[in-house]
Amino acid sequence: MQTSAALSLGPDGPFTVTTVDLSELRDREVLVRIEAVGICHTDLTSKAYSAADAPALYGHEGAGVVEAVGAGVTGVAPGNKVLISYDSCGQCSRCSGGHRSYCENFGPLNAAGSRLDGSTTVTIDGAPVFSSFFGQSSFAHHAIASAENVVVVDDDVDLLAAAPMGCGFQTGAGAVVNVLRPDETSSVVVFGTGGVGMAAIMAAHALGVPTVIAVDLAEDRRALALEVGATHALDGAAEDIVAQIVEITGGGATHALDTTAVPAVISNALTALTALGTLVTVGVGMPEVTINVMDLIGSGKTLRGCIEGDANPADLIPQLLRWHTDGKFPVDKIITVYPFEKINDAIAGMHESVIKPVLQIS
Repeated sequence: MQTSAALSLGPDGPFTVTTVDLSELRDREVLVRIEAVGICHTDLTSKAYSAADAPALYGHEGAGVVEAVGAGVTGVAPGNKVLISYDSCGQCSRCSGGHRSYCENFGPLNAAGSRLDGSTTVTIDGAPVFSSFFGQSSFAHHAIASAENVVVVDDDVDLLAAAPMGCGFQTGAGAVVNVLRPDETSSVVVFGTGGVGMAAIMAAHALGVPTVIAVDLAEDRRALALEVGATHALDGAAEDIVAQIVEITGGGATHALDTTAVPAVISNALTALTALGTLVTVGVGMPEVTINVMDLIGSGKTLRGCIEGDANPADLIPQLLRWHTDGKFPVDKIITVYPFEKINDAIAGMHESVIKPVLQIS
């Protein structure tokens, strides 16, 4: 079948809306009519490092309605509303052990641009298109996903608000819920208040954490962080940022999350922890960071990485939806909706003041 998609034709050009061909469904695949899709920095980073002039179809925060399923699919049926998340095999030792985001086939399933056998779900005039991005490639009116990465949701779910729960919101909230695991005695500091950081702040607030500190360079984002759950908001450019955190928390934060991937920020985040505190980093950026090993050892601190919030989407997404219904996860405050055809405007907005753009596909 044919559908309309926003293609990247190379690392430097804009997205171009054009007609593409979708392959026939395989046994474990699902055809979804996309109604909303979030734009994530990972889409733009992948585009920036793509091959010159090679057509590619990104998008990995899709949400829509199932139109068809493969012969081997169970638990998902035509007419179901679904959110689409990252793909996983569901069979390796990590998946079966509850760690789907560390699936042994994560790279090939989510970033190779094809199915595991090398075939593509999308073509143009018979020529392959880089697709199956995060098992979906949902910058399109239709996407082929898998039985493993679709999450069926209630018919009354607002897909414009929920779409980013498949990746960005899941990453931030999951890092708090599944890894940091703060409680009513904890203090959480979030460095960077983009979509991932804001979701982490909301999650910490929803869990009842009494001290939630947002750190960002932008004054408007700091103000918004206070609206969605932060108890304090600090200017990340302040020379005494660590001292401010130590003072607010009475000796250092018990938990911290870095979304910036900036080495100096990660170093400050680790220093700002109290003894036995934990820092989780989720940002992708500079591969090398200098840390004070003696501080790490002497204080029993923990530094660890995290992908996709250590989340099984089928477990975390329903929790985020419940919080949203209860007013504890007010993502509507950080979302800006654009028509699908305005994808390039949405991306331009991300470089200015837009925190989380979501494309509406009619």
